[in-house]
Amino acid sequence: MRVLRAEGFFLSDRQGIYMIKDNQKVFNRLHLVMDALIIIISYATAWVLHFRVFNHFGPEAGILPMEHYMGTLFFIVPAYIFLYYSCHVYEPRRTSGYTREIWNIISANTVGLIAFIVVLYIIKQPDYSRKMIAIFYTLNIFLTSLSRLFVRKTLRSFRKKGYNLKHILLVGYSRAAEEYIDRIQGNPEWGYVVCGILDDFVPAGTLYKGVKVLGRVDNLHELLPANELDEISITLSLKNYDRLEEIVSICEKSGVHTKFIPDYTSLFPSKPYTEDLMGLPVINIRHVPLTNTGNIILKRTVDIVGSLVGIILTSPIMLVSAILVKCTSKGPVIFKQERVGLHNKNFYMYKFRSMEQQTETDEKKGWTVKNDPRVTKVGKILRKTSIDELPQLFNILKGDMSLVGPRPERPQFVEKFKEEIPRYMVKHQVRPGLTGWAQVNGYRGDTSIKKRIDYDLYYIENWTFFMDIKIIILTFFTGFINKNAY
Repeated sequence: MRVLRAEGFFLSDRQGIYMIKDNQKVFNRLHLVMDALIIIISYATAWVLHFRVFNHFGPEAGILPMEHYMGTLFFIVPAYIFLYYSCHVYEPRRTSGYTREIWNIISANTVGLIAFIVVLYIIKQPDYSRKMIAIFYTLNIFLTSLSRLFVRKTLRSFRKKGYNLKHILLVGYSRAAEEYIDRIQGNPEWGYVVCGILDDFVPAGTLYKGVKVLGRVDNLHELLPANELDEISITLSLKNYDRLEEIVSICEKSGVHTKFIPDYTSLFPSKPYTEDLMGLPVINIRHVPLTNTGNIILKRTVDIVGSLVGIILTSPIMLVSAILVKCTSKGPVIFKQERVGLHNKNFYMYKFRSMEQQTETDEKKGWTVKNDPRVTKVGKILRKTSIDELPQLFNILKGDMSLVGPRPERPQFVEKFKEEIPRYMVKHQVRPGLTGWAQVNGYRGDTSIKKRIDYDLYYIENWTFFMDIKIIILTFFTGFINKNAY
């Protein structure tokens, strides 16, 4: 039975006697054997399906003998195992998602498929069936993914029952420690158990969701030799970072696997962008893919083409809207409003006028509210259906805006929000958009600004061309009708 002692406090780990040590090397060897068998089975099945089921002993069946095909397995099996290693298929999977694992399997098999065909071309072997290779490719991905799903579900089921656990000691009570405990307790299938926390500034006995502070950081000297911990996670608060080097040295001498979870994760993106400066690791505070020249050109090209197509397709709607606005209220058809865009530069955003004409001072007073008397009858319809936003297609064509991006805000509100909401100004590192990740997730109109910024930052840090396409498609299903528009 495992016992942690610290300043007179005893913590018995009752599950310790049921623990099965998680030996990653053993699991990798089992996976390796299983993968080798699946490769052989997939390949042999592909041969049978192609030459004995689908081909019906056609002319291709006699070109190369079966022995020739099966002999190739001596090269295919080790080559694919090597590809699996190269594509990180054998990395620890306790906390990684199934989607990522499947993607790694698909990547390895795709490289294998291409390499297979290239080799056949180089050795000038036209008689080797490309159809059979395609069947093998499909079968191998399917069966390998199925085996991984089975192993994953089996292990997670065991872990939920208290088997195959990893016992962790946290060094340092901080926001990082609390977030780490939250995630571990929210995902029992990971098989992690936090045995306790050591900290110099929080009194022993303090509880956070059932996890106790056992004593001071100096107690590491006593705990490490006496206990069979699987991992130590250093979760020091910022005020205690002066001891980091000392603590790392103590942990490494013990031979226990040690992780470092910094207490300043809120400053970094979810996927930190690191650089190697001649051996010196540099972490960028913010990774913005749209600062890459190639990405900028790709996005701008899509914006120009998309805005032109949008203008052509919606021109009848815009024409009818313009006539209705002009005929039902006094004032210009197009309403221009100053907004803050890329690199904090101001521009005039176009909309169909949906309110009674007012002075610039009155217009700057604040948000539109529910049942706002300034909104015209036609304006209510334009706002609800987002038709009032269509003139922004011309802003996109000009380069003030993009099809997809964070929604632009008025200068007076930018000044207000940048003081109240952390990282608010990061949104101005990309062009503002006609639609965005926050909008398709329901954060439009009178909704939480902070939540909107969270979604905007996620978009900025994780932008891809396909993410833009996804947002545009989602806009057609969720983004036009705005229940929060007044």
